[in-house]
Amino acid sequence: MSHLAHLCIYPIKSLDRVFVDRAIVLPSGALKGDREFAIVDQAGKFVNGKRTAKVHLLRSSFDLAARTVSLGVEGSTERMVFNLEDDRSQLESWLSDYFGFSVQLLQNTETGFPDDLNAPGPTLISTATLAAVTGWFPELSLEQVRSRFRSNLEIDGVPAFWEDCLFRDADEPMPFSVGSVQFLGINPCQRCVVVTRDPQTGSAYPNFQKTFVAQRQATLPTWAATSRFNHFYRLAVNTRVVPLGKDAIAQLELGAMVKV
Repeated sequence: MSHLAHLCIYPIKSLDRVFVDRAIVLPSGALKGDREFAIVDQAGKFVNGKRTAKVHLLRSSFDLAARTVSLGVEGSTERMVFNLEDDRSQLESWLSDYFGFSVQLLQNTETGFPDDLNAPGPTLISTATLAAVTGWFPELSLEQVRSRFRSNLEIDGVPAFWEDCLFRDADEPMPFSVGSVQFLGINPCQRCVVVTRDPQTGSAYPNFQKTFVAQRQATLPTWAATSRFNHFYRLAVNTRVVPLGKDAIAQLELGAMVKV
């Protein structure tokens, strides 16, 4: 049966993930704590993997209960621990030194900082899809592919590219549910340069995008809304959450059943 097999959040946009057993869905549709923080420069522009490969070399681990982040650089054992509330200036100083220019850490507890403002809900992909994509790149493992595509929700018990049934033609959201949470599938997620690089080192995989696009086009399911593919550099689904009633609290949990 189709079910939620993996659930993760990214407390600081563009940095490492945290696997969790459950997550609260905010009224905005975002997962609580997901992309709650974002690193920006003095002009307010995101500092992310699309902008600099140095982001990939940052290692981060989080204690969600203590609200702390441990930061270091790939290849070094040195780690610095900062409280995300109380040590904000010290954290910003450390990051500024690392990047070589002044940065700030912005916070948004209501919506986070989603890439797709029209679909601010969690991104969704299936385990079978990740396994199929792994087969296109012999040097990569399933876990390496999973970490490249950075989806929040991973569904097992469905065939490869099943999530391509979760969007329709433009302006026709597709309803589905994960447990008690009602979602709308919006569009296939457009990818960027980040997925072409090793998440640990930032090194590029030769011809990754060219290989991906050719294979994605060749394996596109018959059930996919082909009009949504102006190009084939797309994978996973962007979502919105159906608005909750007043004072309602929704929660996702591992093992929750998926219904379309």
